[in-house]
Amino acid sequence: METQMSNVEKTDENYKVPNLEKGIAVLEYLSYNSEGRTLQEIKQALDISQTTAYRILNTLVRLEYLYFEDKTKRYQITRKLLTLGFCSLKEHNLLEIVLPKLRDLRDILKETVCFGVLGNEKGIFIEQAQGLHAFHFVLAPGKPFELHCSAPGKAIMAYLPNTVRDRYLSYMQFQRFNANTITDRDTYLKELEKVRENGYALDNEEEMSGVICIGSVILNYTGYPCGAIWISGPKDRLSDSVVEESAQMIRKYAKIISAELGYSPMLKD
Repeated sequence: METQMSNVEKTDENYKVPNLEKGIAVLEYLSYNSEGRTLQEIKQALDISQTTAYRILNTLVRLEYLYFEDKTKRYQITRKLLTLGFCSLKEHNLLEIVLPKLRDLRDILKETVCFGVLGNEKGIFIEQAQGLHAFHFVLAPGKPFELHCSAPGKAIMAYLPNTVRDRYLSYMQFQRFNANTITDRDTYLKELEKVRENGYALDNEEEMSGVICIGSVILNYTGYPCGAIWISGPKDRLSDSVVEESAQMIRKYAKIISAELGYSPMLKD
């Protein structure tokens, strides 16, 4: 038995591709550093030689998985990786369905309308239709968002199976951003119940003072939450009445997208 195991280990070792492993390590490292890192920072963090790091980075830039900012000398993840991410979600037509709805909803509400999905520990912003007001919010694709204080985070978490939800709860540190932020599990779980009752989630200045976000979940054909759509806007534009009207419109469009993905019945009225 020991001899067989030894042979297997040797075989596995023979099939390793060290530079491929290092390339993937570079992508993973940069995915957690959205502002980018320099060649020196990357090679030190990953403990690889400068020559190897330089070759890997240049290859990834050539293949358009990374972008090199000449002024800062930093390498950053590009949007190309998002395409691979969507394939892994098994929702290959999701973005094609969502994008037109984002634009339609933006034309109605005038605010920036966003779409995001669940990542490993946080949410990940994917795409947006920029608002029509002179001042509107613009996000960078791939930007993570918190699950405990964001509208999309709450919207998705409220519809996760309990076992999956509990796993994400175990990651959450409930960071306090201001006096409005939910900072404990029990209060958060009650908030998720409210989300399910209302059919939409609200970030009422919980992360950024003066900013309100309203979001609703998108469900796939199995009823699993595969993303959320939401708007973000300044409090002085989003009065209580505007929030309620906007929430119902966002909920309506989330239902439409879910239906096009094969979900039935639609979200509870």
